[in-house]
This record gives sequence, structure tokens and C-alpha cells, in this order.
Amino acid sequence: MVEIGDITGQKVEVEPVLVHPKKACLTNGSSTTNGKELLVALPKCHCVKGNEPCSYHEATSQLPTREALLPEMTRAYKSLLGALGENPDREGLLKTPERAAKAMLYFTKGYDQSLEEILNDAIFDENHDEMVVVKDIEMFSMCEHHLVPFYGKVSIGYLPSGKVLGLSKLARIVEVYSRRLQVQERLTKQIATAVLKAVQPNGVAVIVEGSHMCMVMRGVQKINSKTVTSTMLGEFRDNQKTREEFLKLALHH
Repeated sequence: MVEIGDITGQKVEVEPVLVHPKKACLTNGSSTTNGKELLVALPKCHCVKGNEPCSYHEATSQLPTREALLPEMTRAYKSLLGALGENPDREGLLKTPERAAKAMLYFTKGYDQSLEEILNDAIFDENHDEMVVVKDIEMFSMCEHHLVPFYGKVSIGYLPSGKVLGLSKLARIVEVYSRRLQVQERLTKQIATAVLKAVQPNGVAVIVEGSHMCMVMRGVQKINSKTVTSTMLGEFRDNQKTREEFLKLALHH
């Protein structure tokens, strides 16, 4: 089992899963923190919870590119409009199915991106071991339960261990994992894990603050509610003073 810390420093357990062999150079499933091996969850997909392979994604690995699916998606949106009682052939809706299909492809473009691609060698050897924090990174994502947006901001901190990451790459990491069908809890952990994989720091901390349209436009309709999630790894989980310093920097406005 893998221990992931929440905002209070408490530990919760998640299942580690197998990593795709092509990504083994960055994702060996562990890192070293002060001589201790730090295990992290490195999910290939979200269909399975344990170490077993995902039969769904294995079966669909040879499908056409997502852009090639645009005609099928357009037909699906046109059918949806008809099911709602609308006339999809009227002037105002004539091109709506194609527009909606293209928008959905953009909202979920993170499926076509990988950590290796976005890092693009922007990892530098640097004798710096003090905390690095990039805060208030804008985030837009899609709730996988209702297919409506949630959005907010992300703050990332890490303690370098001989390597630093180009600052813009932290924002790119947020973009890759937020532009997918998501839940905020998983998104938070994926961002932290990606930073850990990239530069093997002594610790990583991530806080995500989000507003969810599934709570605003429907259901309880609480327009001012915000959801805050966190993942603390390494020194941020083990050292209370380090954690408090990050929280002070990340949450102070």
C-alpha cells in the first residue's frame, strides 16, 4: 500500500498500480527521501484499483486518434439534441453538434499528452535545496460524474534535491492532468506524483481549490462553496514545520 498525506499530515492508503514500460525511465514507482524510499501511486488509468492490467484500455489501444472520432461524436451530440426535444436541423443548432464535439476534445486534450512530452528536457541540475512554490495556477477540468466543469487554482511546492524544474512546466503539469475527466481528489494526487517523478525532490505539496458546477448549477446549488484538496509527500508529510511553511505561502493572499 502507498501512504499519501492530506493537508493535516495524516496518512491515508492508496493502491499502487503498474506503470507502462515506455515510461519506466521516469516512473519506477519510488523515490528517495533522506535515505528512505518513498513509494507513490503511479496509475496508468483509472479503470482498475490494483496491480492488474486494464482490459478496457488494452482492447482500445489501437483505436484511431481522438480527432478521427469527431464525426461519431458529432452524430452523438446531434442525437442528444433530438432526445431533448430540439430540432437539430434548425439554423441556431445546425453546427452545434460539431462545435460541441470539438469543444469536448479540447476539454479533454490531456489524454493526448504525457509527462515526458511536456517536460521537454526542462530539468536542470541546481544546488538549491530551499522550498520552491508556484501558487494560484489556474485550472479548468471536467467532472467525470456529470460532465460539467469545475475550475479553480492550484498551488505547488517542492523541496529540490539537486534538480529543479522549469517553472512553466509546473503549470503544464496542471494542464495535462486537469484536461481530462476528473475528480478533484485524484487530480491533486496526480499533480504531486508527476512532480515527484520529474525531479525526485525531497518532498512535494499540492493544494487545489475548486468550484464545481455540479454543486452550483444542479443539486444543492450552493454557488459560494469551494472544495479544497491536498496531497503531501516526503518532507511535507513528515515534517510539520515544512508543511506549515508551505501552507502559509500557498494560502496567504
